[in-house]
Amino acid sequence: MNYLFTSESVSEGHPDKVSDQISDALLDEFLAYDPDSKVACETLVTTGQVVLAGEVKSKAYVDLAEVARRTIAQIGYTKSEYRFEANSCGVLSSIHEQSEDINRGVEKKTDPMDQGAGDQGMMFGYATNETDNYMPLPLDLSHALLRELAYIRKNESDLMPYLRPDAKSQVTIEYDEDGTPLRIDTIVISTQHDEFILPINKSSEAAEKADKAMQEKIKHDIMTILVPRVREKYKFRKDIYRLFDNKIRYFVNPTGKFVLGGPHADTGLTGRKIIVDTYGGKVPHGGGAFSGKDPSKVDRSATYEVRHIAKNLVAAGVSPEVLIQISYAIGIAEPMSIYVNTYGKSNVKMSDAEIAKKISEMFDMRPKAIEERLKLRNPIYFETASYGHFGREPQLVKKIFSSRYMSEPVELEVELFTWEKLDYVDMIRDAFGL
Repeated sequence: MNYLFTSESVSEGHPDKVSDQISDALLDEFLAYDPDSKVACETLVTTGQVVLAGEVKSKAYVDLAEVARRTIAQIGYTKSEYRFEANSCGVLSSIHEQSEDINRGVEKKTDPMDQGAGDQGMMFGYATNETDNYMPLPLDLSHALLRELAYIRKNESDLMPYLRPDAKSQVTIEYDEDGTPLRIDTIVISTQHDEFILPINKSSEAAEKADKAMQEKIKHDIMTILVPRVREKYKFRKDIYRLFDNKIRYFVNPTGKFVLGGPHADTGLTGRKIIVDTYGGKVPHGGGAFSGKDPSKVDRSATYEVRHIAKNLVAAGVSPEVLIQISYAIGIAEPMSIYVNTYGKSNVKMSDAEIAKKISEMFDMRPKAIEERLKLRNPIYFETASYGHFGREPQLVKKIFSSRYMSEPVELEVELFTWEKLDYVDMIRDAFGL
């Protein structure tokens, strides 16, 4: 029997994502000046206010308020009418030194490779051949819609000049009983906007008429500008391209008006969009957030690692769909358990338990080994904090960090999204006889 499945995404201007980006911008700043920094920072944003909290152990001194303001401006909160603006908001910091009780379980003076996990917990990695980037289609489309909306807002503002930073998307796909996407059932877009049509008088009828006119204009632009541009990005995947038909149901700004948004309308907090950050609800989640955490925190590094393994397994042909769970105990280097689920679709004559055992033999999953293999002690995290940590394009970029507390800027070439590389496919094929 056919079924419907839905995933959502949020824009870089969504309050929770503003918080994630500030937390990861701070993390990058510490790592740029001291790669051994231990960081776990949280951010709260609300009307005219940013609150920074958490613990840090670092040789670097970072102007926390300056980094927060720069990040907010980059997102697009630069106008006073947004009621949350980069230069005028207050920034309160309550960041303190990392607990020695935690640190002594993580750092090992005898052998750095025995570095313990920064916390207990279980992490999940997943990949599917449903899309070219091995991500579930509903989430991939949800991200694509908002990335393009942000691109229009920042680079082609004449197309949709009323756009403001806050936005959400949601895509529902109909699948057949074998899990093949059949059609896009529904697209939901809620985007913050200027009040670009004003009532002709102060009556409630005039206000309602103006709001409806704005909603109709935005819906028209979403359907005729945004969606066709996103569809074009899938032109080389005809099976996905054909899903964009004239039977899609659209709900655009369903409340009728979305002028007040961002942190003024909705308090944001680091780590509240963990499903958006991962697989859109397609698979389980261990519960740990990513942003603001250095890679000694296995919530982040081990989740990246099992995504990397799952993606390479699918690309190698072991199975068209793979889920991996891994678990750790705080202060202990070796994982407690590794679990694999190929959903009965495996192309190798091995049980899922045997696949898990072979994975554990092929990959060193101690936290320090993961850090080194995926180059996680670099300032690579700001880019992960919006539009998902997975399904992204690995790339080399140059970053420059400058601070009034440092005599010289730091210029680094770093590799983003290393966990998305398909660099173990050949090794996996050899190991599994494919």
